[in-house]
Amino acid sequence: PDPDYLVIESTYGDRLHEGDFDAEKRLGEIIRSTAEKGGKVVIPAFAIERTQELIYHLHLLSDRGEIPDIPIFVDSPMATNATAIFRIHPECYDAETNEAFIRHHQNPFGFNSLRYTSSAEDSKRINDIKGPAIIISADGMCEAGRIRHHLIQTVEKPENTILIVGYMAQHTLGRRIQEKSKIIKIFGDSFTLRARVESLNAFSAHADYNEIISYVSALDLEKLKKVFMVHGEPEAQANLEKELLKTGVKSVEIVKYGESYNLK
Repeated sequence: PDPDYLVIESTYGDRLHEGDFDAEKRLGEIIRSTAEKGGKVVIPAFAIERTQELIYHLHLLSDRGEIPDIPIFVDSPMATNATAIFRIHPECYDAETNEAFIRHHQNPFGFNSLRYTSSAEDSKRINDIKGPAIIISADGMCEAGRIRHHLIQTVEKPENTILIVGYMAQHTLGRRIQEKSKIIKIFGDSFTLRARVESLNAFSAHADYNEIISYVSALDLEKLKKVFMVHGEPEAQANLEKELLKTGVKSVEIVKYGESYNLK
């Protein structure tokens, strides 16, 4: 049934995503242009779902010959284990995924250029590789995990690209890279950011404000007494509040930490 109250996130309350096709096309362009310079594309990505979605699009681009045949590393033990779960449950794929993968490939998460690394030794060896490569590694916001070691090796070289594919929270290393801070600190050491930085928000798991408005508009707005807004920065929340009120939502409350709210 339609709710009396709705609690909703607002991460991208002031932004719109690219479409999947546009994002995949842009992903291909970024990889090609970086590879032409002999550089590496380093992608901080969360281990579950984000990494597998990237593999899906890289597989399609590789199949169509739209990216060069260069090594692709998934350097995260958790991502490797999670991908194994995706691999053995094809009954959960939608029709598009089945068409793209199952009819043509026995293993949709194991195409020619793709390599998974689990051990720390294998992870270290990635940085010894000369020439173009794609490295997908956790943590998604660059605050922990192996991604920081790869960034140390790549951020100061202009031929490389750091590709942001999800939301980066304020005060994180990922956010400082996304905002192209000239000097960034990793493990307490300072590095000059010379690598190219690109962002593709379409791969984020968070809805943009059009998607949120579409969802809310389908509810019974006469029954809906209030929308409580969480998980967003002030500018995003202010814009989403304005957009929600335009759709006919009666009341929007931006939740404050530690406050209590009575439902009548």
